Amino acid sequence: MPGGLISQSLLAASATLLAISVIFAVRNIAFVKSDRAETKVLSSLIERDSSPSFVADEDGEIRVSNTAATTRFADTQSETLAGTLRIMFANPSAVLYRLQCRARLDGAAREDLLTRRGHVRLSVHLVGESDFLWRLEDMPERSPGTRSAESLPVPMITTGRSGAVLFMNDAARALIGTRAKSLDRLFASLPVRPGTLNRLSAKDGPIDVMVAENNSFAGRRELYFLPSEAPDGQGHDIVFETLPVPMIKVATDGRILLANQMAIGLLGVESAEGLKLGQTMEGLGRPISDWLQETISGNAQKNSEFLRVSRKDREVFVQVTLSLVTENGEPLLIAVLNDATELKTLEAQFVQSQKMQAIGQLAGGVAHDFNNLLTAISGHCDLLLLRHDQGDQDYGDLVQINQNANRAAALVSQLLAFSRKQTLRPEVLDLRDTLSDLTHLLNRLVGEKVTLTLSHDPVLNPIRADKRQLEQVLMNLVVNARDAMPSGGEIRIETEITTLKTPLMRDRATVPAGSYVTVKVSDEGAGIAPEMLQKIFEPFYTTKRTGEGTGLGLSTAYGIVKQTGGFIFVDSTVGNGTVFTLFFPVHEAEAESVPEVAKAIPQPTAKQGEGVILLVEDEAPVRAFASRALRLRGYTVLEAESAEEALKTLEDPGLNVNVFVTDVVMPGMDGPSWVREALKERPDVRVVFVSGYAEGAFGDAQPAVPNSVFLPKPFSLNQLTDTVHQQLH
Repeated sequence: MPGGLISQSLLAASATLLAISVIFAVRNIAFVKSDRAETKVLSSLIERDSSPSFVADEDGEIRVSNTAATTRFADTQSETLAGTLRIMFANPSAVLYRLQCRARLDGAAREDLLTRRGHVRLSVHLVGESDFLWRLEDMPERSPGTRSAESLPVPMITTGRSGAVLFMNDAARALIGTRAKSLDRLFASLPVRPGTLNRLSAKDGPIDVMVAENNSFAGRRELYFLPSEAPDGQGHDIVFETLPVPMIKVATDGRILLANQMAIGLLGVESAEGLKLGQTMEGLGRPISDWLQETISGNAQKNSEFLRVSRKDREVFVQVTLSLVTENGEPLLIAVLNDATELKTLEAQFVQSQKMQAIGQLAGGVAHDFNNLLTAISGHCDLLLLRHDQGDQDYGDLVQINQNANRAAALVSQLLAFSRKQTLRPEVLDLRDTLSDLTHLLNRLVGEKVTLTLSHDPVLNPIRADKRQLEQVLMNLVVNARDAMPSGGEIRIETEITTLKTPLMRDRATVPAGSYVTVKVSDEGAGIAPEMLQKIFEPFYTTKRTGEGTGLGLSTAYGIVKQTGGFIFVDSTVGNGTVFTLFFPVHEAEAESVPEVAKAIPQPTAKQGEGVILLVEDEAPVRAFASRALRLRGYTVLEAESAEEALKTLEDPGLNVNVFVTDVVMPGMDGPSWVREALKERPDVRVVFVSGYAEGAFGDAQPAVPNSVFLPKPFSLNQLTDTVHQQLH
């Protein structure tokens, strides 16, 4: 069919589908006087279509068909679509059901099918609530440069799920000499292995053929046969070139002898002849020539590998299967290529998510252990400072120890931010006010060479986030933007409302549909190389020189944004700059009830040091510091190194305890579990939980413990004693 006629036909079909969709949409709003009038309108709309068209209900009963359909299926007397199409397909019901399910979800669906008369395209469009428009279009040319299956010089068969041969083209019948009914009649051994040599029962005796598979779906397979030897090399090359499967002939030294058009398109080159296979692909971790030689010698552990195509325009992965064949008495290799880009992309997404999860777990575990060490160091330093005044020669050294312990604690908190195990204090924020308050500090951070520009959406909805942590994210991004422009430039911070009608999928993340406040931080710096973009959110990974950065700034930003329920993406062009985009869900304001003002009940002034404390901590240095700190303030302290020991201590009914101070994560029973058990007999006891993890990292699945507070490690002597004092009084 000429190209112009095809375009006109497709245009007419699209117009028909659109018109019918409009009619059915109107039908859902207004009443139609009768089904007969509606049927007449539909019939007139599809009548001019040159391709067979039907309107059927969800049970497949035909309501309307055009003249092309009546002419094409004159021999078929059926009121259902499945019965009408049985002359073309072996099992039309399965095809129709599959497409109808997809159309109900997506509104439309189509599939290219191989029939006894060649390839056809069957498309379906959902109209109204329960009717479907079906259109059958002949496909004389499947793609530029290829022909229909019947006229291909390459032997080709189509098989079903059970191995039954559904179709054989002329070349296959000529090669085999008969109309085979199943694969076991054709091949000496099953299953058939695509990409390798298989022994085929031909009319002149058994021969080895290279089997290539293409366009397989729903249990059906299209198999193409390429004899391993051909008496006429030129004729063999014509068959090779015509195969609708990417294939390459490779000499024993790795030179590409011939690549068909589909392989050329996959490799992204104008011509592959004369190139070495290793020049077009990479990814084995060793020379591809070694793999070729192992295949030739029969020592290769596997003849199939996943490789990355060496092309600059886009990332393409292929599964390459090698087979040793003989042509004109000379050995050579046939490489069958299968586009595995989607598969490798999914694999990369899974590996990346697993890696980030593993790094997060490692960071959280390291942070927990370090917080225990820092609590002991800074705590005992506090105890020493109590015995030294400012005139003591050791006082300055102790202050240095204390300050550096605090710096280490800040570094550990960044690890907790990345692992999403920090405690957030969310509140409803207007980003315009937050940025306005932060502008003065940001201007001081960027210096004189860099200009900071803010741009806000006039109508900006509120978000719910931890203001202090959000400021940390913005400062980290601005500092990185400043460092990317050592000679100066402009940093832009833009906020706006973005509404996603459909989920946004990018960078291995899916942003659900909805309203978001987006923040863009852009610079005019050197940009980030593509190979680095996937790693910049990992802890300790930095593009800066040694000593200029810890590699924790972006990982901290990543953790805070994720823990807030948002998303962070980066776009960068080397030489043009970088843009970080943050998505925060819009906070839907709830009707707030005005709380009743309770009358203040005067409380007696508490004295420091009155009360009995049960201290439960498995880390001996932390327990030693905490007990000494509390005793110095006058409290009576009972110690236990485990939850089980604490419960045993509480078995004494005459023992009076005012406050439990307990670690959260301990060997055996954890802190919340033993406290809940103890409170059954002592419901009035107050609780102070301490942990190197975050407050929300241990009890989300359990009910909150009454009369309890959380104190994160590392804590100072005053923080511990003040917290206990507040709980007591």
